[in-house]
Amino acid sequence: MKALFLTREFPPYVYGGAGVHVEYLAKNLSKYIDVEVRAFGDQNTTEPNLQVQGFPFETLSFEGADDKLKPIFKTLSTCIAMNAEVINADVVHCHTWYSHFAGIMAKLCYGIPLVITTHSLEPLRPWKREQLGRGYDTSSWIEKTAIEMADAIIAVSDETKEDVLKHFNVKEDKIEVVYNGIDLKEYVVVNDTSTLQEYGINPDKPYVLFVGRITRQKGIIHLVNAIKYIDTETQIVLCAGAPDTAEIAKEMQEAVKKASESRGNIIWIDKMLEKQEVIQLYSHADVFCCPSIYEPFGIINIEAMACETAVVASAVGGIKEVVVHNETGLLIPVEQQNKAPFEPVNPDKFSRDLANGINTLVKDEKRRESMAKKGRQRVEDYFDWEAIAKQTLTIYKALI
Repeated sequence: MKALFLTREFPPYVYGGAGVHVEYLAKNLSKYIDVEVRAFGDQNTTEPNLQVQGFPFETLSFEGADDKLKPIFKTLSTCIAMNAEVINADVVHCHTWYSHFAGIMAKLCYGIPLVITTHSLEPLRPWKREQLGRGYDTSSWIEKTAIEMADAIIAVSDETKEDVLKHFNVKEDKIEVVYNGIDLKEYVVVNDTSTLQEYGINPDKPYVLFVGRITRQKGIIHLVNAIKYIDTETQIVLCAGAPDTAEIAKEMQEAVKKASESRGNIIWIDKMLEKQEVIQLYSHADVFCCPSIYEPFGIINIEAMACETAVVASAVGGIKEVVVHNETGLLIPVEQQNKAPFEPVNPDKFSRDLANGINTLVKDEKRRESMAKKGRQRVEDYFDWEAIAKQTLTIYKALI
Protein backbone atom coordinates (compact mmCIF):
# COMPACT_ATOMS: atom_id res chain seq x y z
CA MET A 1 0.00 0.00 0.00
CA LYS A 2 1.09 3.58 -0.67
CA ALA A 3 -0.34 6.74 0.88
CA LEU A 4 0.16 10.23 -0.53
CA PHE A 5 0.17 13.07 2.01
CA LEU A 6 -0.68 16.54 0.74
CA THR A 7 0.20 19.30 3.18
CA ARG A 8 1.29 22.89 3.48
CA GLU A 9 3.59 22.22 6.43
CA PHE A 10 6.43 19.74 6.56
CA PRO A 11 9.93 20.10 8.06
CA PRO A 12 11.77 22.37 7.94
CA TYR A 13 8.69 24.55 7.34
CA VAL A 14 6.50 23.85 10.37
CA TYR A 15 4.72 26.61 12.26
CA GLY A 16 1.75 24.88 13.90
CA GLY A 17 0.31 21.68 15.31
CA ALA A 18 -0.80 20.38 11.90
CA GLY A 19 2.80 20.40 10.69
CA VAL A 20 3.90 18.45 13.76
CA HIS A 21 1.09 15.96 13.17
CA VAL A 22 2.01 15.36 9.53
CA GLU A 23 5.71 14.94 10.31
CA TYR A 24 5.22 12.24 12.92
CA LEU A 25 2.31 10.45 11.26
CA ALA A 26 4.28 10.13 8.02
CA LYS A 27 7.33 8.88 9.90
CA ASN A 28 5.40 6.25 11.83
CA LEU A 29 3.22 5.11 8.92
CA SER A 30 6.36 4.57 6.83
CA LYS A 31 7.20 1.68 9.15
CA TYR A 32 4.29 -0.22 7.61
CA ILE A 33 3.61 1.20 4.12
CA ASP A 34 5.12 3.47 1.50
CA VAL A 35 4.44 7.15 2.19
CA GLU A 36 4.94 10.03 -0.23
CA VAL A 37 4.64 13.59 1.04
CA ARG A 38 4.00 16.54 -1.27
CA ALA A 39 4.39 19.78 0.65
CA PHE A 40 4.64 23.51 0.14
CA GLY A 41 8.36 24.30 -0.01
CA ASP A 42 11.61 23.07 -1.52
CA GLN A 43 12.05 19.75 0.30
CA ASN A 44 13.58 16.84 -1.59
CA THR A 45 14.44 13.84 0.56
CA THR A 46 14.16 10.09 0.27
CA GLU A 47 14.27 7.66 3.18
CA PRO A 48 13.19 4.03 3.38
CA ASN A 49 9.46 4.02 2.54
CA LEU A 50 9.27 7.83 2.87
CA GLN A 51 9.70 10.27 0.00
CA VAL A 52 9.25 14.03 0.49
CA GLN A 53 8.95 16.53 -2.35
CA GLY A 54 8.39 20.26 -2.00
CA PHE A 55 6.44 22.50 -4.37
CA PRO A 56 7.21 26.23 -4.45
CA PHE A 57 4.83 28.58 -2.70
CA GLU A 58 6.55 31.75 -1.57
CA THR A 59 8.38 32.13 -4.90
CA LEU A 60 5.06 32.64 -6.70
CA SER A 61 4.44 36.39 -6.93
CA PHE A 62 1.04 37.34 -8.41
CA GLU A 63 2.30 40.90 -8.25
CA GLY A 64 -0.89 42.50 -9.51
CA ALA A 65 -3.14 40.77 -6.98
CA ASP A 66 -4.63 42.18 -3.78
CA ASP A 67 -2.26 41.34 -0.91
CA LYS A 68 -4.94 39.44 1.02
CA LEU A 69 -5.79 37.33 -2.02
CA LYS A 70 -2.21 36.41 -2.92
CA PRO A 71 -2.13 33.49 -0.43
CA ILE A 72 -5.26 32.06 -2.07
CA PHE A 73 -3.84 32.27 -5.58
CA LYS A 74 -0.48 30.87 -4.45
CA THR A 75 -2.25 28.01 -2.67
CA LEU A 76 -4.38 27.03 -5.67
CA SER A 77 -1.39 27.19 -8.01
CA THR A 78 0.67 25.01 -5.69
CA CYS A 79 -2.17 22.50 -5.37
CA ILE A 80 -2.37 22.21 -9.16
CA ALA A 81 1.40 21.72 -9.38
CA MET A 82 1.13 18.91 -6.82
CA ASN A 83 -1.21 17.09 -9.21
CA ALA A 84 0.70 17.86 -12.41
CA GLU A 85 3.27 15.24 -11.47
CA VAL A 86 1.71 11.80 -11.87
CA ILE A 87 0.18 10.41 -8.70
CA ASN A 88 0.65 6.73 -8.03
CA ALA A 89 -0.89 6.00 -4.64
CA ASP A 90 -3.72 3.95 -3.15
CA VAL A 91 -5.04 6.74 -0.94
CA VAL A 92 -4.52 10.52 -0.76
CA HIS A 93 -4.55 12.12 2.70
CA CYS A 94 -4.92 15.91 3.08
CA HIS A 95 -4.08 18.15 6.03
CA THR A 96 -5.58 21.68 6.44
CA TRP A 97 -7.51 23.61 3.81
CA TYR A 98 -4.29 24.68 2.09
CA SER A 99 -3.93 21.18 0.64
CA HIS A 100 -7.61 20.37 0.18
CA PHE A 101 -7.84 21.65 -3.40
CA ALA A 102 -4.96 19.33 -4.27
CA GLY A 103 -6.89 16.47 -2.68
CA ILE A 104 -10.02 17.34 -4.65
CA MET A 105 -7.99 17.31 -7.87
CA ALA A 106 -6.30 14.01 -6.97
CA LYS A 107 -9.61 12.30 -6.30
CA LEU A 108 -11.17 13.60 -9.53
CA CYS A 109 -8.17 13.26 -11.83
CA TYR A 110 -6.70 10.00 -10.55
CA GLY A 111 -9.70 8.26 -8.97
CA ILE A 112 -7.99 7.87 -5.59
CA PRO A 113 -9.91 7.62 -2.28
CA LEU A 114 -9.65 10.90 -0.34
CA VAL A 115 -9.00 11.15 3.39
CA ILE A 116 -9.24 14.49 5.19
CA THR A 117 -7.87 15.17 8.67
CA THR A 118 -9.73 18.09 10.25
CA HIS A 119 -7.05 19.94 12.23
CA SER A 120 -9.36 22.98 12.40
CA LEU A 121 -12.49 24.18 10.64
CA GLU A 122 -12.92 27.42 8.70
CA PRO A 123 -16.50 28.15 9.93
CA LEU A 124 -15.06 28.35 13.45
CA ARG A 125 -12.19 30.67 12.50
CA PRO A 126 -13.86 33.82 11.14
CA TRP A 127 -10.89 35.95 12.21
CA LYS A 128 -9.14 34.49 9.16
CA ARG A 129 -11.01 37.15 7.19
CA GLU A 130 -8.58 39.67 8.75
CA GLN A 131 -5.80 37.74 7.03
CA LEU A 132 -7.46 36.68 3.76
CA GLY A 133 -10.23 39.20 3.13
CA ARG A 134 -12.70 37.71 0.64
CA GLY A 135 -10.19 34.90 0.27
CA TYR A 136 -11.73 33.51 3.47
CA ASP A 137 -14.86 32.74 1.45
CA THR A 138 -12.66 30.78 -0.95
CA SER A 139 -10.85 28.82 1.77
CA SER A 140 -14.22 28.02 3.36
CA TRP A 141 -15.61 26.79 0.03
CA ILE A 142 -12.54 24.64 -0.63
CA GLU A 143 -12.74 23.08 2.83
CA LYS A 144 -16.49 22.40 2.57
CA THR A 145 -16.14 20.85 -0.88
CA ALA A 146 -13.26 18.60 0.18
CA ILE A 147 -14.84 17.42 3.42
CA GLU A 148 -18.18 16.66 1.81
CA MET A 149 -16.61 14.66 -1.04
CA ALA A 150 -14.07 12.84 1.16
CA ASP A 151 -14.26 9.07 1.47
CA ALA A 152 -13.14 9.24 5.11
CA ILE A 153 -12.75 12.07 7.61
CA ILE A 154 -10.44 11.95 10.60
CA ALA A 155 -11.41 14.25 13.49
CA VAL A 156 -8.68 14.96 16.04
CA SER A 157 -11.15 14.97 18.94
CA ASP A 158 -14.74 14.00 19.75
CA GLU A 159 -15.74 17.67 19.86
CA THR A 160 -14.23 18.22 16.41
CA LYS A 161 -16.34 15.32 15.13
CA GLU A 162 -19.44 17.06 16.46
CA ASP A 163 -18.36 20.30 14.77
CA VAL A 164 -17.95 18.49 11.44
CA LEU A 165 -21.44 17.02 11.71
CA LYS A 166 -22.87 20.43 12.63
CA HIS A 167 -21.26 22.46 9.85
CA PHE A 168 -20.98 20.01 6.94
CA ASN A 169 -23.24 17.62 5.09
CA VAL A 170 -21.49 14.33 5.87
CA LYS A 171 -22.59 10.97 7.19
CA GLU A 172 -21.44 10.16 10.70
CA ASP A 173 -20.12 6.75 9.67
CA LYS A 174 -17.51 8.48 7.50
CA ILE A 175 -15.90 10.16 10.52
CA GLU A 176 -13.33 8.50 12.78
CA VAL A 177 -11.80 10.15 15.83
CA VAL A 178 -8.01 9.76 15.98
CA TYR A 179 -6.13 11.91 18.47
CA ASN A 180 -2.91 13.74 17.79
CA GLY A 181 0.21 12.19 19.24
CA ILE A 182 3.74 12.84 20.36
CA ASP A 183 7.19 11.27 20.11
CA LEU A 184 7.62 9.99 23.65
CA LYS A 185 11.35 9.51 23.21
CA GLU A 186 11.92 13.05 21.98
CA TYR A 187 9.66 15.00 24.31
CA VAL A 188 11.23 14.27 27.68
CA VAL A 189 12.56 16.39 30.51
CA VAL A 190 16.05 17.75 29.80
CA ASN A 191 18.52 19.37 32.18
CA ASP A 192 20.15 21.67 29.64
CA THR A 193 19.40 25.36 30.29
CA SER A 194 21.34 26.94 27.42
CA THR A 195 18.14 28.24 25.78
CA LEU A 196 17.06 29.84 29.06
CA GLN A 197 20.42 31.53 29.37
CA GLU A 198 20.32 32.73 25.76
CA TYR A 199 17.02 34.55 26.28
CA GLY A 200 17.62 35.81 29.80
CA ILE A 201 15.30 33.44 31.65
CA ASN A 202 16.35 32.93 35.28
CA PRO A 203 16.25 29.16 35.99
CA ASP A 204 16.10 29.87 39.72
CA LYS A 205 12.85 31.83 39.45
CA PRO A 206 9.45 30.38 38.52
CA TYR A 207 8.09 31.02 35.06
CA VAL A 208 4.88 30.45 33.12
CA LEU A 209 5.32 29.53 29.47
CA PHE A 210 3.30 30.10 26.31
CA VAL A 211 4.27 28.48 22.99
CA GLY A 212 2.37 29.20 19.80
CA ARG A 213 1.54 31.47 16.91
CA ILE A 214 0.27 35.01 17.35
CA THR A 215 -3.30 34.47 16.22
CA ARG A 216 -6.79 35.08 17.58
CA GLN A 217 -7.32 31.35 17.91
CA LYS A 218 -4.49 30.88 20.40
CA GLY A 219 -5.81 33.57 22.75
CA ILE A 220 -2.36 34.94 23.51
CA ILE A 221 -3.67 38.49 23.99
CA HIS A 222 -5.82 37.22 26.88
CA LEU A 223 -2.70 35.79 28.54
CA VAL A 224 -0.78 39.04 28.02
CA ASN A 225 -3.73 40.91 29.56
CA ALA A 226 -3.57 38.47 32.49
CA ILE A 227 0.04 39.39 33.29
CA LYS A 228 -1.00 42.27 35.57
CA TYR A 229 -2.79 39.71 37.76
CA ILE A 230 0.10 37.21 37.88
CA ASP A 231 2.46 37.26 40.87
CA THR A 232 5.28 39.70 40.11
CA GLU A 233 7.93 37.11 41.07
CA THR A 234 6.77 34.81 38.28
CA GLN A 235 8.56 35.28 34.98
CA ILE A 236 6.39 35.38 31.85
CA VAL A 237 7.94 33.59 28.87
CA LEU A 238 6.11 34.11 25.59
CA CYS A 239 7.53 31.97 22.81
CA ALA A 240 5.30 33.51 20.17
CA GLY A 241 5.92 34.29 16.52
CA ALA A 242 4.40 34.02 13.03
CA PRO A 243 1.61 36.60 13.46
CA ASP A 244 -1.38 36.09 11.18
CA THR A 245 -1.57 39.75 10.25
CA ALA A 246 0.29 43.03 10.73
CA GLU A 247 -2.68 44.21 12.80
CA ILE A 248 -2.47 41.43 15.38
CA ALA A 249 1.32 41.77 15.46
CA LYS A 250 0.88 45.44 16.39
CA GLU A 251 -1.79 44.57 18.96
CA MET A 252 0.58 42.05 20.53
CA GLN A 253 3.44 44.58 20.64
CA GLU A 254 1.28 47.19 22.31
CA ALA A 255 -0.12 44.72 24.86
CA VAL A 256 3.35 43.45 25.83
CA LYS A 257 4.67 47.02 26.04
CA LYS A 258 1.84 48.01 28.37
CA ALA A 259 2.32 44.93 30.57
CA SER A 260 6.07 45.63 30.74
CA GLU A 261 5.48 49.06 32.25
CA SER A 262 4.85 47.52 35.68
CA ARG A 263 7.33 44.61 35.63
CA GLY A 264 10.63 43.70 34.01
CA ASN A 265 10.42 39.92 33.86
CA ILE A 266 8.45 39.47 30.63
CA ILE A 267 10.54 37.59 28.07
CA TRP A 268 9.06 37.63 24.58
CA ILE A 269 10.82 35.34 22.12
CA ASP A 270 9.24 36.62 18.92
CA LYS A 271 10.14 33.73 16.65
CA MET A 272 9.47 30.03 16.30
CA LEU A 273 12.27 28.14 18.05
CA GLU A 274 13.80 24.80 17.13
CA LYS A 275 12.20 21.76 18.69
CA GLN A 276 15.02 21.05 21.16
CA GLU A 277 14.96 24.66 22.34
CA VAL A 278 11.22 24.47 23.00
CA ILE A 279 11.68 21.18 24.89
CA GLN A 280 14.11 23.01 27.17
CA LEU A 281 11.52 25.70 27.84
CA TYR A 282 8.85 23.09 28.60
CA SER A 283 11.20 21.15 30.86
CA HIS A 284 12.01 24.06 33.17
CA ALA A 285 8.66 25.86 33.19
CA ASP A 286 6.61 25.73 36.36
CA VAL A 287 3.35 26.12 34.44
CA PHE A 288 2.43 25.95 30.77
CA CYS A 289 -0.53 28.13 29.73
CA CYS A 290 -2.79 27.49 26.74
CA PRO A 291 -5.40 30.29 26.57
CA SER A 292 -6.94 29.27 23.22
CA ILE A 293 -10.46 30.38 22.37
CA TYR A 294 -10.74 27.64 19.72
CA GLU A 295 -8.69 24.46 19.76
CA PRO A 296 -9.71 21.22 18.03
CA PHE A 297 -7.01 19.34 19.94
CA GLY A 298 -4.11 21.43 21.26
CA ILE A 299 -0.94 19.41 20.64
CA ILE A 300 1.10 21.93 22.65
CA ASN A 301 -0.58 20.69 25.81
CA ILE A 302 0.64 17.13 25.35
CA GLU A 303 4.10 18.46 24.50
CA ALA A 304 4.15 20.25 27.86
CA MET A 305 2.68 17.27 29.70
CA ALA A 306 5.26 14.94 28.15
CA CYS A 307 7.97 17.24 29.52
CA GLU A 308 6.34 16.96 32.97
CA THR A 309 4.90 20.45 33.19
CA ALA A 310 1.55 21.26 34.80
CA VAL A 311 -0.92 22.93 32.44
CA VAL A 312 -3.37 25.79 32.84
CA ALA A 313 -5.63 25.80 29.79
CA SER A 314 -8.96 27.16 28.62
CA ALA A 315 -11.76 24.60 28.78
CA VAL A 316 -12.58 24.67 25.08
CA GLY A 317 -12.68 22.14 22.24
CA GLY A 318 -10.40 19.13 22.32
CA ILE A 319 -8.37 20.54 25.22
CA LYS A 320 -11.05 19.08 27.53
CA GLU A 321 -10.17 15.63 26.17
CA VAL A 322 -6.44 16.15 26.70
CA VAL A 323 -6.03 17.93 30.04
CA VAL A 324 -7.68 16.28 33.05
CA HIS A 325 -8.83 18.99 35.45
CA ASN A 326 -7.15 18.86 38.88
CA GLU A 327 -5.10 15.86 37.74
CA THR A 328 -2.76 16.94 34.93
CA GLY A 329 -3.56 20.64 35.14
CA LEU A 330 -6.33 23.18 35.57
CA LEU A 331 -9.07 23.82 33.02
CA ILE A 332 -10.28 27.41 33.08
CA PRO A 333 -13.96 27.81 32.16
CA VAL A 334 -14.65 30.61 29.71
CA GLU A 335 -18.08 31.94 28.88
CA GLN A 336 -17.89 32.51 25.15
CA GLN A 337 -20.08 34.28 22.64
CA ASN A 338 -22.55 31.78 21.21
CA LYS A 339 -21.30 32.19 17.67
CA ALA A 340 -17.93 32.55 16.00
CA PRO A 341 -15.44 34.05 16.74
CA PHE A 342 -16.30 32.76 20.25
CA GLU A 343 -14.41 35.50 22.08
CA PRO A 344 -14.97 35.58 25.87
CA VAL A 345 -18.10 37.45 26.92
CA ASN A 346 -16.02 39.00 29.70
CA PRO A 347 -12.38 39.11 28.53
CA ASP A 348 -11.07 40.61 31.78
CA LYS A 349 -12.68 37.85 33.85
CA PHE A 350 -11.09 35.23 31.59
CA SER A 351 -7.69 36.88 32.01
CA ARG A 352 -8.15 37.06 35.81
CA ASP A 353 -9.14 33.38 35.91
CA LEU A 354 -6.09 32.39 33.87
CA ALA A 355 -3.89 34.35 36.28
CA ASN A 356 -5.56 32.78 39.31
CA GLY A 357 -4.91 29.31 37.93
CA ILE A 358 -1.28 30.14 37.21
CA ASN A 359 -0.76 31.70 40.66
CA THR A 360 -2.40 28.72 42.36
CA LEU A 361 -0.03 26.20 40.78
CA VAL A 362 3.13 28.32 41.04
CA LYS A 363 2.56 28.57 44.81
CA ASP A 364 1.89 24.83 45.26
CA GLU A 365 5.01 22.84 44.37
CA LYS A 366 3.63 19.52 45.62
CA ARG A 367 0.51 19.85 43.47
CA ARG A 368 2.59 20.83 40.44
CA GLU A 369 4.84 17.82 40.85
CA SER A 370 1.85 15.49 41.09
CA MET A 371 0.32 16.99 37.94
CA ALA A 372 3.67 16.73 36.15
CA LYS A 373 3.94 12.98 36.78
CA LYS A 374 0.31 12.29 35.95
CA GLY A 375 0.56 14.41 32.81
CA ARG A 376 3.48 12.39 31.54
CA GLN A 377 1.65 9.14 32.30
CA ARG A 378 -1.47 10.31 30.46
CA VAL A 379 0.55 11.12 27.36
CA GLU A 380 2.18 7.69 27.46
CA ASP A 381 -1.23 6.02 27.87
CA TYR A 382 -3.20 7.87 25.19
CA PHE A 383 -1.07 9.88 22.75
CA ASP A 384 1.59 7.56 21.35
CA TRP A 385 2.22 7.99 17.60
CA GLU A 386 2.76 4.28 17.12
CA ALA A 387 -0.84 3.49 18.07
CA ILE A 388 -2.17 6.48 16.10
CA ALA A 389 -0.38 5.33 12.94
CA LYS A 390 -2.00 1.91 13.27
CA GLN A 391 -5.45 3.49 13.67
CA THR A 392 -4.87 5.53 10.52
CA LEU A 393 -3.69 2.47 8.62
CA THR A 394 -6.90 0.66 9.55
CA ILE A 395 -8.91 3.53 8.00
CA TYR A 396 -6.90 3.27 4.78
CA LYS A 397 -7.44 -0.47 4.55
CA ALA A 398 -11.19 -0.06 4.96
CA LEU A 399 -11.22 2.26 1.94
CA ILE A 400 -9.20 0.15 -0.48
